[in-house]
Amino acid sequence: MIETLEMADGIFSTVGNTPLIRINGEEISSINLYVKMESFNPTGSVKDRAATYIINKLLRTGEINKDTIIIESTSGNFGIALSSYCKERGLDFYCVIDPLISSVNETIINSLSTKVFKVIEPDANGGYLVNRIKKVQELREQFPNSYWINQYGNPYNAEAYYHTLGGEMCEAADRVDYVFVGVSSGGTITGVSRKIKDVYPNAKIIAVDIVGSVIFGGPAKKRYIPGIGSSKVPPILEFAKIDEVVYVSETEVVNNCNELLKKHLIFAGGSSGANFAAIKQYFSDKKLDKKPNVVTLFADRGDRYFDTIYNAEWCARTKL
Repeated sequence: MIETLEMADGIFSTVGNTPLIRINGEEISSINLYVKMESFNPTGSVKDRAATYIINKLLRTGEINKDTIIIESTSGNFGIALSSYCKERGLDFYCVIDPLISSVNETIINSLSTKVFKVIEPDANGGYLVNRIKKVQELREQFPNSYWINQYGNPYNAEAYYHTLGGEMCEAADRVDYVFVGVSSGGTITGVSRKIKDVYPNAKIIAVDIVGSVIFGGPAKKRYIPGIGSSKVPPILEFAKIDEVVYVSETEVVNNCNELLKKHLIFAGGSSGANFAAIKQYFSDKKLDKKPNVVTLFADRGDRYFDTIYNAEWCARTKL
């Protein structure tokens, strides 16, 4: 007799409840490190959680309808998640990208979006975010029946992570002492930090940022790796509960991504390497009475960075 297998009703019904793994190693022997593997989401990243949650909520509340054009500025995983989910729901999606987008991401976003607009002029901080937002505003004026997702300021973005990833992280161990989250648009750490603090008030939330990002007041510098850091302060961070900030360099990101692959057989993206580097840095000289439980997330997989982080020629060219 053939056993009946449980079957998912479409790919987006599998968002969330990603695997939790423990990473061991001499360099982290003083802590218990637990990692949520967000690459197991349908389009390969943590952003699936926000894309599905936000679009479903907007449709449910009537803030958008089937004729609304969805607009977002993103050159990374959120663009892939939104373009995929909008296509699944029959919604038009206009995506604003920039030259820092990886060739893999650009190919996928171009394939799934209704229209793609590429901003090529850098802003005063050397990035493209400010000018991408200007393009978004132009599109909103041009198309009155449109909705800008605005991951940097939309409370639904943080809400998505509060109700999904934050709750799952709280169940990662019998207690949670530290949580490390890379920061870019700010929604993930805002939602996760609020949920963690609700359940574990004494847990420390450590934001991980990149050298050259202005999010926490650091000086602006040209950055090459997408998915972490920003050339503007995300308004949504006003509601985050952050205890400390750890900065890592893009060279450390490259080195730690390669370490994760070679030592731990984890093929992960840039913010994953940043989180891993920050954790090692933070606990390198800490005096601990007992092993703390440390929880983090690896937001996406390494194939999106095949022509950057994992490309020796690119690293040499950008001096990383």
